[in-house]
Amino acid sequence: MFAIISDIHSNIEALTTVLADIEKRGIKTIYCLGDVLGYAANPIECLDLVIDKTEICLMGNHDYAALYEPTNFNQGAESAAYWARKVLEQEPDHEKNDKRWRYLGRQKMRWTLETKLKDVEATLDFVHASPRRPINEYVFPDDVYTTTGKMNALFERVKHICFVGHTHLPGVFLEDPDFYTPDELGGKYPIIPDEKAIINVGSVGQPRDRDNRASYAYIEDNYVYFVRLEYDFKAAADKIYAEPELDDFEGDRLFDGR
Repeated sequence: MFAIISDIHSNIEALTTVLADIEKRGIKTIYCLGDVLGYAANPIECLDLVIDKTEICLMGNHDYAALYEPTNFNQGAESAAYWARKVLEQEPDHEKNDKRWRYLGRQKMRWTLETKLKDVEATLDFVHASPRRPINEYVFPDDVYTTTGKMNALFERVKHICFVGHTHLPGVFLEDPDFYTPDELGGKYPIIPDEKAIINVGSVGQPRDRDNRASYAYIEDNYVYFVRLEYDFKAAADKIYAEPELDDFEGDRLFDGR
């Protein structure tokens, strides 16, 4: 039994809510698909919690941006990346500072877990964005209708199951190709031996499916369960509004999950 979180985006209110729910369920192992940083106002607090609470955290494009340079970012996302870097660099405790930067610098782009889920032998790949371009390729639900060649190419790189984030849109892509929202699946998806799937766990800190509740997933037996949680999004938004270097839009979007 383990949980998968992604796209925290410096939102400490959402992260602490999700971690509390994971603990309440008795889940001891957490994997993170990246984008701990970006957009909201608590990059250090979120990074420290991820370092402390997760078994592994992959490199997201916003983490990459803070560590190196933003690439193909809009103005708000770029400003947030530079601001997060500045906040991290202002840490007066050299030991804490070095620990955080080393952690970011050592993040992997891809990680694979061979495991048995109930009676199913499973190969689970973990990336931030896509199995083809693990840091920055978007895989949208509409791709199953508009770019089937892209979906076929993605599934050629999937042995069994690949967990992703990046678009902040939870759901399951199948090889047909097809896409199912968590609601269409009744909130859970069964991992079976001969069915490939790309599973988006959604976003902890900035949902974009018109549902502003924090999103994550957990695996028990051979099922992937999708979870949505209400959190104090107004407090998270107010912190963004209070920081001149962050774009107010990143606070506005927390209200309606866009």
